[in-house]
Amino acid sequence: MATRKTAVITGSTSGIGLAIAQALAAEGHNVVVNSFSDTAADQAVADAIARQHKVKTAYIKADMSKPAECRALIAKAAETFGSVDILVNNAGIQHVAPVEDFPIEKWDAIIAINLSSAFHTIAAAIPLMKKAGGGRIVNIASAHGLVASPFKSAYVSAKHGIMGLTKTVALELAREKITCNAICPGYVLTPLVEAQIPDQMKANKMDRETVIREVMLDKQPTKEFVTVEQIAAAAVFLCSDAAAQVNGTHLSVDGGWTAA
Repeated sequence: MATRKTAVITGSTSGIGLAIAQALAAEGHNVVVNSFSDTAADQAVADAIARQHKVKTAYIKADMSKPAECRALIAKAAETFGSVDILVNNAGIQHVAPVEDFPIEKWDAIIAINLSSAFHTIAAAIPLMKKAGGGRIVNIASAHGLVASPFKSAYVSAKHGIMGLTKTVALELAREKITCNAICPGYVLTPLVEAQIPDQMKANKMDRETVIREVMLDKQPTKEFVTVEQIAAAAVFLCSDAAAQVNGTHLSVDGGWTAA
């Protein structure tokens, strides 16, 4: 997108979300950074992006498990910058356990944050994008939006749901110059992935190194973790003018995991 736009990235104070916020700022776009914690460190992330890339930024707290806060995030971003032109739904959590032992509260939280939040932010952003004459929606899905793995029933269900939501939104908005696409990363060594390693060790009865080698990277033919910068580059492309006719589909950045 040639002119400066405003991008909202959920869950963007670390990991993939932060990398995307930095990459879009490097393209000259204003960015809204989001998390649920609302600390001085969160505000410092937004301030640092502004200084580095000479763009306007804002930190807006919103708990992505709460529908009203998801929608309020979009409203506050529009109030601050006058528009929401790019929406990247990145917020996510994970829990690993067999289905029969999966805590109900963990299921509910994962579905709310990884799937329902995207519905709410998209619904709130669509009128703004229509008024502006176009926009870009990018949903951070997963290889688990295309294939399943054991012990991740809620995450796999949510990410499969994101894929369906992406396609539906794309079809509804196809003539509005608003695109909706997904990125499907393989394993990226983010705080989210780091946090699930102990659960994977317990579920698979393996040590850390064995889990990384035989559970995580076993599925990626390159035997390498995807980097956050690689995911961010894919997001920048999907938000560009060059991607105007890329709609309702996904980009897999998974080292070949889903090629089989």
